[in-house]
Amino acid sequence: MTIRYGLIGSGMMGQEHIRNLNLLEGCDVTAVTDPDEGMRQLSVETTGGRAQAFGDHKEMLGSGLVDALVIVAPNDTHHEILLDVLDTPLPILVEKPLCTTSAHCTEVLRKAEGRIAPIWVAMEYRYMPPVQRLLRELEDGTVGTPRMMAIREHRFPFLEKVGDWNRFNARTGGTLVEKCCHFWDLMRLTLQSDPVRVYASGGVDVNHLDEAYSGQTPDILDNAFVTVDFENGARGMLDLCMFAEGSYWQETIAVTGEKARVEAKVPGPARFSADKQERHSEIEISHRASKEVVREEVDVDEKVLQAGDHHGSTYFQHERFRNLVQSGQGTPEVSLEDGLWSVRVGEAAEESARTGQAITL
Repeated sequence: MTIRYGLIGSGMMGQEHIRNLNLLEGCDVTAVTDPDEGMRQLSVETTGGRAQAFGDHKEMLGSGLVDALVIVAPNDTHHEILLDVLDTPLPILVEKPLCTTSAHCTEVLRKAEGRIAPIWVAMEYRYMPPVQRLLRELEDGTVGTPRMMAIREHRFPFLEKVGDWNRFNARTGGTLVEKCCHFWDLMRLTLQSDPVRVYASGGVDVNHLDEAYSGQTPDILDNAFVTVDFENGARGMLDLCMFAEGSYWQETIAVTGEKARVEAKVPGPARFSADKQERHSEIEISHRASKEVVREEVDVDEKVLQAGDHHGSTYFQHERFRNLVQSGQGTPEVSLEDGLWSVRVGEAAEESARTGQAITL
């Protein structure tokens, strides 16, 4: 069974989705929609000329060309688009964040009640091979009970996008929603508990300060420390710096319990490194009793690495979404509720960074 995909939005991330779907058996991008003519043309080229382009998603929905939808439009358009497409019987993969506000996420959840076709929120970081390995170690009881989770992301600044929509909080939800919803999702998944309190300190200190759009300077945070307390007593911490593109490891994700510490190490995209060579990720396991440290490289197919900037995770996420759609059974691994929680924590972190107060959820 070949699934015909229709993309709503075909910018930078849309191109990554197309490249990864091109690699997967049983997947064919047959339609794309975007208000920008240049991106529509580029998308058709990326599909190998197989897709038909539309300027409006409603026109595409009536074309009969698609079996499943991928929403990759700017963050602030997700709410309106979702309210349109939820009326269709089509499976949906919607990019993160689900919406820019928790109120809009809640409205989407209410409208989706009783819907049969699956809706999957695209939390790619769950599917990075080293993160999958970390999760397997936790399932096997390697660390014991996870008590602390520390994530460090030191990376490049936000890239230029069509219409510069990612330069302002009003359109993105803020950096701690737009960028970091991945991390709140990972924390909640890993620690198996809901967040109860968030404290953040952040600033706009280096990036985009020399830019102006309609006379306004970008207001998105470019660095922050965030701590999250969970209902079961576990704690999570994020160290975010978006002017550290020279870092060898873009993300390090460490989980510690009474038995051991497990850390996944993920390199940044090769195109941002000085030597332009693909770097492989690592998993490190530190056993408390023996003091033994085990380090292993985590292999990922080079073709998969080259298809995007997320260390293969887009490919593996699509593989599982495809399997869900083809089987017609089961539920999405990342639910609308998961999407709502990640936005709630990001919203609270943004508020905390502005006010200096801890926010109770």
